[in-house]
Amino acid sequence: MPRILIVEDDDHIRTALRLMFEGEGFVVDDAPSGEVGIALNQRMASDLAIVDVMLPGMTGFQTCQALRDASDLPIVIVSARDDTADVILGLESGADDYVTKPFVPEELLARVRAHLRRRPDKNTNAFKLGNLHVVPDEGVVRHDDGTELHLTSTEFRLLIDLAAANGRVLSREDLLERVWGYDYFGDSRLVDVHIRRLRTKIEPDPSNPTYLVTVRGAGYKLVL
Repeated sequence: MPRILIVEDDDHIRTALRLMFEGEGFVVDDAPSGEVGIALNQRMASDLAIVDVMLPGMTGFQTCQALRDASDLPIVIVSARDDTADVILGLESGADDYVTKPFVPEELLARVRAHLRRRPDKNTNAFKLGNLHVVPDEGVVRHDDGTELHLTSTEFRLLIDLAAANGRVLSREDLLERVWGYDYFGDSRLVDVHIRRLRTKIEPDPSNPTYLVTVRGAGYKLVL
C-alpha cells in the first residue's frame, strides 16, 4: 500500500484528509508541523507528501526543501496562496505540484494517484547530451566519468518525454498531460519552473540553452 505523509496544522483538514486517504486504502502518516513531518519521513519512508504552506515553525516551503534534500518522493503543496510568486517559490523549493485551497478532495486524490502511477517511458533509447549519458531503462543520468547527475522523478520524466518526441515541439499542455497525468487540470507555471530547474542541471549555460530550447509561442523541444 502507498504511504502518504500529510503535513497540515489545521486539525480538521488533516483529519479529513487522513480519513479520505485511509478510506482509499493508503497508509497515512500525518503531522501538525514540518519538523514532525520530516521526522516521520525519516522513520517511515513516504511514497508521497502533501504539505501545507502556512505551518507553525518551519514554513511549508522550508519543509518541502528539507524533504526534497532527503528524498525523491513526489511532493504536493496545498495552499490558500495562489499568486505567481508563491507558486514559483513552492516549486523551486522542490514541490512537484501545487494545489490551491479550497480544493475538491477528489481532485487532490486524483492528482496523488497520478503522481504515484506515473513512470518514465523506459522504451526510449539511451541518448547523450554533451557529456551526459541518459539511460531511461536504468532511470539514471551519468557524466562521462560515471558519476550520476541527480534529477527528481518529475525532472527525469520531463527529460524522457521530450526525448521521446524526437525533436518535435511539445506545448505546455502536452507536457502537463504527459508528465503530470492525463486527468491533471494544471497550471502551465508547473512546466516553466520545472523546465528552468532542469536546464540548471543539464545545460552548460542555462541562460543560453542549447539542448532544451524554447520555441516561442509553441512550447519546448529537446535538441539531441
